Amino acid sequence: MYSVDELNDRLIDLAFSEDIGDGDHTTLCCIPADAMGKSKLLIKEAGVLAGIRIAQIIFHRFDPELKVEVFMEDGARVEPGDVPMVVTGRVRSLLQTERLMLNVMQRMSGIATMTATYVARLEGTRTHVLDTRKTTPGMRMLEKEAVKIGGGMNHRIGLFDMILLKDNHVDFAGGIANALDRCRTYQQEKGLHLKVEIEVRSFDEIRQVLEHGGADRIMFDNFSVADTRKAVEMIGGRMETESSGGITLDTIRDYAECGVDFVSVGALTHSVKGLDMSFKAC
Repeated sequence: MYSVDELNDRLIDLAFSEDIGDGDHTTLCCIPADAMGKSKLLIKEAGVLAGIRIAQIIFHRFDPELKVEVFMEDGARVEPGDVPMVVTGRVRSLLQTERLMLNVMQRMSGIATMTATYVARLEGTRTHVLDTRKTTPGMRMLEKEAVKIGGGMNHRIGLFDMILLKDNHVDFAGGIANALDRCRTYQQEKGLHLKVEIEVRSFDEIRQVLEHGGADRIMFDNFSVADTRKAVEMIGGRMETESSGGITLDTIRDYAECGVDFVSVGALTHSVKGLDMSFKAC
């Protein structure tokens, strides 16, 4: 399994290959190889900044001689006109790294901004906002980093670091008890100690989980607010609780006030708008 840094390096290499191919012929035809210059990152929309750390990796991976001056760090609130960083070096390098850096920073900042908005709605409650696996293929680690920068929490990273028995797993396994029993046996055989979460669709399934045991967290799938409140009361703190499915910015506080520990929101990563910014010569 690759480390986070290795995954990011592979993504950056693939992105440069995709964008530059056999050469940036536009830049190569009109910019001398020895031309030096400076560009600034210009913020054009209010939000939460994310991706500065990755941007520095992008610049240095392409051209180690680029000098990056950072004036605002990840997590900073930005306004139109702010200049979080200035990069100095070969003009050819500035032009060839511009689009990848912007693509990453715009998306990460958009996710961080969206997450911060959801987190603000929960102020004063005990509920945490979680992301999901509904991420852009190849960019999951960056998008989940952006969620944390925005004040949210990461759910599982992938299929390897937590067991989440969803409705299809339960149905294919032949029910709640079978799924949980097989999960316990599998972990014992493999010497694993992964956290176990199970999705439920009814109060009867909640009762089955509570009676059978073997789970650390129960996920309420598309429960109404009223049913969520009742479900939390049924569980009575014996397991962690999570609400999921169709929860929006307008309804998330209603679910939080039911007393759930977590609310997972796919929209943090699958429906986000990038934060507007540009990279201009200065």
